[in-house]
Amino acid sequence: MTNVQFVVSSAWLIQHLHDPQVVIVDCRFSLADPQLGRNQYQASHIEGAYYLDLNLDLSSPVGEHGGRHPLPEPQELAEKLAAIGVEFQKTLVVAYDDSRLAFAARLWWLLRYLGHEQVAVLDGGFSQWEKAGYPVTDVIPSPQKASFVPEVRPELVVDREVVKNRKDLPNVVLIDSREGDRYRGEREPTDKIAGHIPGAVNYYWMEVTDASGSLIPITEHQKRWQPVESSEEILVYCGSGVTACANLLSLELAGIHTGKLYAGSWSDWISY
Repeated sequence: MTNVQFVVSSAWLIQHLHDPQVVIVDCRFSLADPQLGRNQYQASHIEGAYYLDLNLDLSSPVGEHGGRHPLPEPQELAEKLAAIGVEFQKTLVVAYDDSRLAFAARLWWLLRYLGHEQVAVLDGGFSQWEKAGYPVTDVIPSPQKASFVPEVRPELVVDREVVKNRKDLPNVVLIDSREGDRYRGEREPTDKIAGHIPGAVNYYWMEVTDASGSLIPITEHQKRWQPVESSEEILVYCGSGVTACANLLSLELAGIHTGKLYAGSWSDWISY
């Protein structure tokens, strides 16, 4: 997995831990306990890693529409990235979490949305890093100064209107990334209404990794997306636009570049 663009291994990262061209970002988070990730980071993290919070940094405040995790304002996120030393289109950002890429993939997608392709996720996340015996610390790194002027790529994202108007076209596929029982409407732990957007097919985001949090082999990503690979447009959603990013990463690893994020996702869809 180490040579694949968008993914680095712990073994690669330990070799590049002090590389000035690499910035590590801890994205650990818990939807059930929003303070947990930050607390875990403060207790122990990969040396040199900065923390970005899903709610405070990687999302905007929640409104009536837009879902539970609206996209952050590009300029605000750009300033936060500059303050941790990310030089636009130069620095390699390595994102990790401990949730099978649920939150690291969100940062991976956001950086590409801002026009910064130099971003990878850490395969296996924090627990694999620890398991390998690599160093952790509780030392918080100092703020940095860099220049990050985003070049937003609006073509990577769609809103409710676009989904409504395009989802039933012959060359468009709509992907629901949630668990099968949520997709089928048998269980809904978070949102007010159960079910899925009419016409969506279900690809559970957790199938992108194995039980240990490591990405499945590239050939498996390719096989997984074979039924939809020839689509002109693949619109991907989940509950709030976070875990859908794991599927978008999987599509890219499979060599399919037609994936777009419905940022508001199910929580936006049902707000109308």
